[in-house]
Amino acid sequence: MTDAAVREILRKLERPLPPLIKPAVTLMAVVGGLGFVILAFTSQSQRVWTAYLINWLFWTGLAQAGVLFHAVTNVAKGRWSAPIVRIGEASVAFLPVSFVMFLLMWFGRAHLWPWVLHPTTEPAVKAFWLRPAFMFARDAAALAVLFLLSIWFVYHSVRPDAVLLAPGAPARYKGLYTGLSQGWDQRGADYSVRKRTDLAPILIVTYAVVMSFVAFDVIMSLAPHWFSNLLGGYFFMGAWLSGLMSLALLMLFFRSHYGLEDTITTKHLHDLGKLCFGFTVFWTYLFFSQFIVIWYGNMPEETSFLFLRMMSPEWRGVSIAMLVMVFLLPFWGLIGVAPKKTPSVLATFATISLLGLWIDRYVFVTPSIVQETARHGLPLSWQEAVVTIGFFGVWALAYLWFQARFPMVSPTLLEQYSGHHEAGH
Repeated sequence: MTDAAVREILRKLERPLPPLIKPAVTLMAVVGGLGFVILAFTSQSQRVWTAYLINWLFWTGLAQAGVLFHAVTNVAKGRWSAPIVRIGEASVAFLPVSFVMFLLMWFGRAHLWPWVLHPTTEPAVKAFWLRPAFMFARDAAALAVLFLLSIWFVYHSVRPDAVLLAPGAPARYKGLYTGLSQGWDQRGADYSVRKRTDLAPILIVTYAVVMSFVAFDVIMSLAPHWFSNLLGGYFFMGAWLSGLMSLALLMLFFRSHYGLEDTITTKHLHDLGKLCFGFTVFWTYLFFSQFIVIWYGNMPEETSFLFLRMMSPEWRGVSIAMLVMVFLLPFWGLIGVAPKKTPSVLATFATISLLGLWIDRYVFVTPSIVQETARHGLPLSWQEAVVTIGFFGVWALAYLWFQARFPMVSPTLLEQYSGHHEAGH
């Protein structure tokens, strides 16, 4: 890619976002936060803490998967992804916030996990494992490792761009760019490329391990006598799918807003659409694998979990809606080539899938906590909407913080990958 082409991309990226976006998401964060705090001190406390847990699982998985996309394409040598990886890894700014939000769940632990007030005594190993301080300590340590690895990986991703753009950086970000540029030379450039390559597989494995820990500790222990060995893989692949679908929406937005049709082409839409379609099928495979093993084993401590969600009239409808939105509609909607290349169609099915994945988290969490309440009506109303709006606002503010400081298309990655392509790799 020529210097003139890179300069043209950077010129397009200088266009400011629509002025209403930041006030709107700020208002969402404030309304959601205040609504949660007020409701947490009323008779709705268990309900809003349940919504808090659902949204923490959803938005943390989505943000982490955005960073993971660059790591995966780095390992797979997916040079096609160079124009869009920064759009995904911008979610890294939400991870420190997510860590704090996890710690805040300590104050709602008695509303979420039944073994907090009524400790599990049998078997002994489960009684040892399910202790509040122990669970929060080990999961906080695991999340800290994952999030720090993600930040370190993104640091080595943005540093070459900071060096390139430091001379023309806005005055308010001059200190940030100067700090990132310190000690930089050709060896520094090679080091950042090598460090990304070394960190990528470590980050992928750490993601799978830590997110499995989160699934087993945070979700499975909501019903302490239920167990599924597949839940960890099912959970982190659902988070990965949400990252792909959100990346598709963000890619389409920035492509249109900045006029990057020549940089993010229909081929990129097609390639990302294929990933969205493929992992939709894989998510369904994991869902069915977990379902059929439990159903065929017919063990009461396992089947009770499925019966509650799939047979009881209170939860059956929302469980079916989740399957339709995550699998059936995106599968048939994105099975062809044209839908993947058509921005409006890809955006529609990505949105449907994300809504379905949120409901997936809802179905896994809520019935285990509010089984009795469900008989008086499905607990899915304005209370859940307020908390969800708040989480979206916080995630969006963190994303905008990153977007204001770093280019959404990495010029150094474009040059690096186009150079490899021209060299015949």
